[in-house]
Amino acid sequence: MAEETTANSKNQPKYKRIVLKLSGEALGDRTAGDTISGEILQRIALEIKKVHDLGVQICLVVGGGNIFRGKLGAASSQKVDRTTGDFMGMMATMINGLALMDCLEKNGVPVRVQSALHIEEVAEPFILRRAIRHLEKGRVVIFVAGTGNPYFSTDTTAALRASEIGADVIMKATKVDGIYDADPVKNSGAKKFDQITFIDALKNQYAVMDSTAFSLCLDNEMPIIVFDMNESDSIRRAVMGETIGTLVC
Repeated sequence: MAEETTANSKNQPKYKRIVLKLSGEALGDRTAGDTISGEILQRIALEIKKVHDLGVQICLVVGGGNIFRGKLGAASSQKVDRTTGDFMGMMATMINGLALMDCLEKNGVPVRVQSALHIEEVAEPFILRRAIRHLEKGRVVIFVAGTGNPYFSTDTTAALRASEIGADVIMKATKVDGIYDADPVKNSGAKKFDQITFIDALKNQYAVMDSTAFSLCLDNEMPIIVFDMNESDSIRRAVMGETIGTLVC
């Protein structure tokens, strides 16, 4: 009986409630000129479905950089006011969130979108207890419009929402397969870390998240897994506790 229990535990997810952070750029295809690629959306949706089918409670936080990024807009020749630009970026996250919702639902995954800005015709307002109830009912919850405040990134949103809902981990999907001691593109000898501490990440200034988001994770002891979203089965493997990407804890 003991051996059977151990075998069953190995087949159970290590993390029961997660926040998956996706960049807006991850949804686009620059080669094809698509701001939102249907093919990429489908691939992401199927990866999320694998994890959802394991019974894992999933929240998504998606950026809007494929459409508009407030900080860059303020620095561009157009000189968009930073506050205005950030609100434009929040609206972009809504577009991405609705696209993810539509694709997930077409693949049989129930979804609710909650927004920090009130646009009740297309999304529920963010209400913590309601979000947790959705998770308990097996629905994926997509948080859009950031925190509802300018000057805060979607990384900060992920850190804040993860802390609020009592997530086990933040999974940050990127274009690289973890954190290195140097830029792996420029330095072929760069060393990849399987695991590092928050203190080491801070001391060596590794670009895990922006400082506000990282401080929230540090203060609330919220682990972060940085991994390559383009690697097949990566989300499921991370959820199951396999060594993938880099764990910051």
